[in-house]
Amino acid sequence: MQADTPPKRQKFGTFSGVFLPSVLTVLGLILYLRFGWVLGNLGLGYTLLAVLLAHSITFITGLSASAIVTNIDMGAGGAYYFVSRSLGIETGGAIGLAFYISRTLSLTFYSFGFVEILLMFWPVESWGPVPVFAPVLLTAFVILIVTLIATRSAALLLKFQIPVFVLVVLSILSLMFGTLSSGLEMPKFHPPSKVSFDQFWVVFAVFFPAVTGFLSGIGMSGDLKDPGRSIPKGILRAILMGGIVYVIVPCLFAVTALLSLEQLIQAEHGIESWTKVALFGGVLIFPAACGAILSSAMTSIMSGPRVLHSLAVDGLAPKWLAHTTKTGEPGLATWLTGSIAILAAALGDLNLIARFVTVLFLTLYVVINLVTALEKLVSEPSYRPRIDIPWYVSLFGALAALIVMYFISPIALVLALGGEAAIYIYFRKRALEQQWGDVYAGFWMRIARFALLRMNHKKISPRNWRPLILVFVRDIPSRIELVKLAASFGQNKGVLSIAKLVDSKDKDTLGRRRALQEKMMRDLKPYGLEAFCEVDVVDSLHSGILAISRGHGIAGLKTNTVMFGWSGKKESNINQLRIIRDLGLSGKNIILAKFNDHDAWKMPQHKEIHLWWGGRQNNGDLLLILAYMLRLNREWEQSEIKIQAVVDTISEQKKLSRGIQKSLEKSRILASVEVHIKGLEGFRDILRANSHNADIIFLGLKNTDPGEEAEHAEKLEDMGSNAQTVVFVQNNSLKNTLPALLS
Repeated sequence: MQADTPPKRQKFGTFSGVFLPSVLTVLGLILYLRFGWVLGNLGLGYTLLAVLLAHSITFITGLSASAIVTNIDMGAGGAYYFVSRSLGIETGGAIGLAFYISRTLSLTFYSFGFVEILLMFWPVESWGPVPVFAPVLLTAFVILIVTLIATRSAALLLKFQIPVFVLVVLSILSLMFGTLSSGLEMPKFHPPSKVSFDQFWVVFAVFFPAVTGFLSGIGMSGDLKDPGRSIPKGILRAILMGGIVYVIVPCLFAVTALLSLEQLIQAEHGIESWTKVALFGGVLIFPAACGAILSSAMTSIMSGPRVLHSLAVDGLAPKWLAHTTKTGEPGLATWLTGSIAILAAALGDLNLIARFVTVLFLTLYVVINLVTALEKLVSEPSYRPRIDIPWYVSLFGALAALIVMYFISPIALVLALGGEAAIYIYFRKRALEQQWGDVYAGFWMRIARFALLRMNHKKISPRNWRPLILVFVRDIPSRIELVKLAASFGQNKGVLSIAKLVDSKDKDTLGRRRALQEKMMRDLKPYGLEAFCEVDVVDSLHSGILAISRGHGIAGLKTNTVMFGWSGKKESNINQLRIIRDLGLSGKNIILAKFNDHDAWKMPQHKEIHLWWGGRQNNGDLLLILAYMLRLNREWEQSEIKIQAVVDTISEQKKLSRGIQKSLEKSRILASVEVHIKGLEGFRDILRANSHNADIIFLGLKNTDPGEEAEHAEKLEDMGSNAQTVVFVQNNSLKNTLPALLS
């Protein structure tokens, strides 16, 4: 089923779209049903500490969220939207699912609370005690009704919140006047029993969902007229108002003579504490509590499905969840959310659900703060939020949330982060394509810029030399052995670039440059290779290769080695030698590889690496370092490096053998050495006799003079036919540097 285009629907402003959903969720279930229990267990001192800690983390997170929201064109999906647009679709998907689950559990949480108040009016005398199954069934019924209303119209639910907000304000005033008009006593700072460290965090976990309400306002981002302005104003005002109320209310309970801390703990229903103190008893308290809790449930059923709908639109959830009703509501996503909430009702424990919700929300706090800190640190030109906060403030918020999660439950911390990591890996493997830039790209750009600038001021010594290889290929699959060999020389220490050349006269191919580059990347994946792929436009093969090779790279990462595959056509080989001569003059090392057995590179283990030391053009240093780096690869680690050479006399034999051994000792490379004396046999005969069983042969490559290309191409063709793979190497930048290079 294809995603439907949502019809135009009513948009909301700051007050009705953000502030009311947020503040009524903050001043809801915990305030009326659990806050008296929190005060009774902790006493006023620790309660205010819990309030200060929770609201500090929440306020910092609210600031971080506001910074991100004011920097982007905010769409539907709330926290998922700006996380995915900042950290990438995979991270956004993991956080989006956590956000969705937290909102779904919140629906169950608030519905349970609403039912708890309703059951206070159960006629025990007429109907008997409340059946064990009644709370779960009634909770499921409440969820069903709220879900049904949500599929009809969000506007109806939001209008319901205005009179509820008035009732909440009146109920708080009622508590205040009731406290002041009754007997007062010294504040109850200390609870009946000493508060242990673990006990504090257990109670804190039950309280914390009270301060997560601001995310409800963000969840309505797709239904706002101006999310960039409404969200910061609405959520920050809701957080501040919630903080003020949560300081005032415990202070009122702590000084009233009508209740002791023991009574607050033992109250069967937390709302009873309010009715005993408030002016007019429960006349204002019950309607306000029921309205606020029901409003919170409605906000959850509005914001949760919108996250799921956004996930479906971005391809992270089944497409059928992107369906919308005639009024623009995410109907199928809403019904799925309601169904999951009903199943969660089977948990049957309000405090247990509160702990689940706390851990999930704290993971969101961590990520929201990290997103803002990274955006600030990377400082992309596009990062220009209207609300700008220092990176260390956001980072402090993230660390504080992590620490709180750990103190609440280390197991829950591991499970939450592990679950989100698993979701991230799943989305990563699906290789989902995103059409927006994220902060990761800017982060790595910042790191790359820093590194390149440092390298620009450093002289690259032989000790720091790495193969920065540029390989020219027509097609990766048909030349995969060449690419794999180049990657083996780098051995995760160098940089490999693969260039495909396109004729400037080929208009059809020019229009597909991006597609060709993406295909090159896909062609590498089955082999587990990583490289920079590029498609370059040239007027001619010769001039194009020269121009690209000479200027390839940046700052301290200039390409130092150019690699070619030996062609099967004589004319192509002759032209290749001309290109190599010109490249040698620019100081580029040359590697020319000839593959006689195209399946040999697939062997799991290779046995022999033969290196023929000429000594005339100083190619030996580069020959040996390439052989050494090749042997570092898993497929070559069991192989033996055998260095061979040919001389005319016994004295030359001894001298060269000692010289090679000395180089090996300084460079600490294990290799055998054999120097042959030329007799009646020529070099090619000695090569054939001693290296025909080698897995790979390294030979020096001399520079040809103009007019010698055809003759030299024939010699290379002949010498290059003596093993599975023959590599010709020309050293144009590393002269007598092997000991330093390998030290």
